[in-house]
This record gives sequence, C-alpha cells and structure tokens, in this order.
Amino acid sequence: MKNIVFFLHLFIVSNLCSQENVYNLKNGFIAEGYDVVAYFENKAVKGIKQFTTDFDGVKFQFSSNENLATFKKNPTKYIPQYGGFCAYAIGKNGEKVSINPKTFEIREGKLYLFYNSWGTNTLEMWQKEDPNKLQKKADENWKKIVKN
Repeated sequence: MKNIVFFLHLFIVSNLCSQENVYNLKNGFIAEGYDVVAYFENKAVKGIKQFTTDFDGVKFQFSSNENLATFKKNPTKYIPQYGGFCAYAIGKNGEKVSINPKTFEIREGKLYLFYNSWGTNTLEMWQKEDPNKLQKKADENWKKIVKN
C-alpha cells in the first residue's frame, strides 16, 4: 500500500513540476526554506527571511548570519543533489518528487533530500534498497532530466 500511495504522489507531483525547472522551489526556496548549511551539522533547521541569498538563480534561506556567510564561501558544497528533489525517486524512476525537508542524508559530503509523508519514508527505502546503486542510477537519471 505504501508503494501505491508513493507512486500516485510521484505521478501527480511529476506532472506538476515543469521539466525545465531543475530546482525544487516549493515555498520559493531550495529545501522549502530550510538552512542547507545546518544539514551538514546533522540538523534540519528552518531558515528565516532575514538571512537569504540567491545563487544560480534560486533563493536560499538560512537560520543564522554565520550559516549564510559559510554558504557564500562555497555555495556548490551545500546545494542539495538533484536540485533538491527526492533522491530516491530520481534514482528509482527518474521522476522529480517533492521532499520533506526534515528527511535528509549527508553522504560523501553531499546533501540528499527525501519524500516522507503518508506513511512513506523514501530515506528508509533508499537505505534498504542499496543506496550506492540508487545513487549511481540517480546520477544517470539526473543527467537526462537536466538535458531535457
């Protein structure tokens, strides 16, 4: 049942997302406005409007001026993989699916975000289904998505 709900959601969200948008900008920000630097401290922290910046044409929000400054020193380090879409969905089906910004993983110094709603936690699925294989497949699928 979990997979049916997930794939139904996947279908709906993927049809709502423009193929031309390679960033998940729900709420107008990457990671729904969560602080991408804080993830690297193993924290999911909502950013505040006082600490925002643009990079690569998209908005990022931070929880502190220190994290904003850290981001500005090396922004590409902190950008979520696959434009901030669900890493599991990109790897499994090559589909752009929204995320729950509180569900994440730092793997080999990179940020991966995941869908987690309606009893479906794709981070758990990612971890059970061989994350290395899914990551490689997601990398391949993402290259195709970005080209289109």
